[in-house]
Amino acid sequence: MSKRDLKKYLGELNKTQLEEQILELYEKFSPVKTYYDFVFNPKEDKLLQECKVKISQEYFPIKKPGSKRRPKAKMRRSVAQKYIKHFILLGVDPFVIADIMLYNIEIAQTYSSQNLIKQELFYKSMLNSFEQAVNFSISNGILHDFKERILAIEQETIQQKWKNKYDFEAILEKHDL
Repeated sequence: MSKRDLKKYLGELNKTQLEEQILELYEKFSPVKTYYDFVFNPKEDKLLQECKVKISQEYFPIKKPGSKRRPKAKMRRSVAQKYIKHFILLGVDPFVIADIMLYNIEIAQTYSSQNLIKQELFYKSMLNSFEQAVNFSISNGILHDFKERILAIEQETIQQKWKNKYDFEAILEKHDL
């Protein structure tokens, strides 16, 4: 069904029928429920904190009571990416999204400053995250607000002697930062 056909169909429904359809969608489909829950009660601060906790647990997992050793860090970039995609879909404030993008890299750098990371994929994925964060900040006109953090991330790659530190620098040069 095309968007035009859908508009025509919805135009033929009365208010009660439209309300019933929306309620049915709300009950049947989790993404619709999530969307309306956010629209009518956008607790962005709460979402931001929950997201940061989940991301930090990827690098610094919490030891469960009764367990003898601390769980191993999973370092999955996909956890942050899932939140970022979800936040963009919901229409969360770009400042919150950019904050999460940069936080993901910063927490990974905190971890790598304390642990030797041998996987090349880690560095490549952090570079991709960095480029995504810079591009997102530019496209939403909020680069000035995050410039200091972006530059600090790039400096940290140099300080930690990341193998791809020059690629981070190249991204900044490309955008005259």
